[in-house]
Amino acid sequence: MSGAYHSDLAGKSALVTGAASGIGLVCAEALARAGAKVHLVDIDDAVEKAAADVNGIAHVADLTDAQAVEALPAEIDILVNNAGFQHIAPIHEFPPETFTRIQALMVTAPFLLIRRVLPWMYERGRGRVVNMSSVHGLRASPFKSAYVTAKHALEGLSKVTALEGAEHGVTSNCVNPGYVRTPLVTGQLQAQAEEHGLDRDAVIEQVLLRRSAIKRLIEPEDVAACVLWLSGDHAAHVTGTSIPLDGGWTAA
Repeated sequence: MSGAYHSDLAGKSALVTGAASGIGLVCAEALARAGAKVHLVDIDDAVEKAAADVNGIAHVADLTDAQAVEALPAEIDILVNNAGFQHIAPIHEFPPETFTRIQALMVTAPFLLIRRVLPWMYERGRGRVVNMSSVHGLRASPFKSAYVTAKHALEGLSKVTALEGAEHGVTSNCVNPGYVRTPLVTGQLQAQAEEHGLDRDAVIEQVLLRRSAIKRLIEPEDVAACVLWLSGDHAAHVTGTSIPLDGGWTAA
């Protein structure tokens, strides 16, 4: 990161969901290095160690519980909606309760968090909402009905937030990674291998990265760098958009 980023966020507060591991953790680390005071939220109590490591504040919370969301801080300058999980199954076999929980975590929780922090951002005349979408917010894949539905909904929520927040100095954008080297992705490999009758290495090349021009997984640090850039003052005119980090997937 350039030196400019290290002073950009001094005095700012950030809240990152799904921050105990993976992309969320790396985003929290990047924001902390840039000077922000970071609130790390996760259902996993491993978030407590993660927060200690970045001199942040841990919140162990189930974001599908509206009361838990209401207990989180509202005085936030940068909100990173990152929490999520995946379930792989054909639609006719997809558990309805899992579909509902994915929408609650990946659509309703971001809505409630945005609703909670916007008054503070409006009062300050400056705010950043960064929604961790996915290439699946722009494209569909089979066997991922709940995840694709949730990410498409998050895209719409992000755009509405951008339109409403513009006059108040608040931007809202989606970051759309392809397959990132995280526990969420590696956890999919076995299910995909069984579904397609392939070994794990073949799943990466022939299934996960089949539509990507760049045939390697994305590093979490590259995603965090984009989130960090969107959080700075220099990105004040970038709003209502989606930034694919997809190795050329959506170009095809």
